[in-house]
Parts: sequence; C-alpha cells; structure tokens
Amino acid sequence: MADLGSLLWEAATIMVTGMVVVFVFLSTLIFLVQLLAKVSPKDPEPDFHPRPSSTVPPDHSGVQPEVIAAISAAVQQYRQRKA
Repeated sequence: MADLGSLLWEAATIMVTGMVVVFVFLSTLIFLVQLLAKVSPKDPEPDFHPRPSSTVPPDHSGVQPEVIAAISAAVQQYRQRKA
C-alpha cells in the first residue's frame, strides 16, 4: 500500500491544478466577453417622434363595415369552393 502522505500530496496537487485550470478558463472567458462587448456595435437608440393626433376620433363602436364585407365575401367564396 502506498504511503498516506504521498497520496495526500498527489491529491492536493491534482486539486490545485484543477482549480488553476478553472480559474484561468473563467478569467479568459470574462476577458473575452468584455472585449466582445466593447467591439460589438451598440443597439441604436430608438428615435422617438410623437405622432400628431388625428383630427378624426377613432370609432370604437365595433367592427367596421368594410371588414364585415370582406369577411363575408371570403366565407362565401370558401363555401362555394367546398360545395
């Protein structure tokens, strides 16, 4: 059986090596993400232009007659094709 001290020393070496590898990888990842954030173009600022208010008030009473006529014509045409 191997000496307990040498096994603990090997385990500590493996642990420290793994921690260093993870630290280096994460540090590199953080650096690359920050570099990408500086290099990539920024989102354009939305241009805010308020719309002028219309002189005709909107009709909120229901569906407009033109829409009803268009839907009726489409349903009639669909039924004629299926019949």
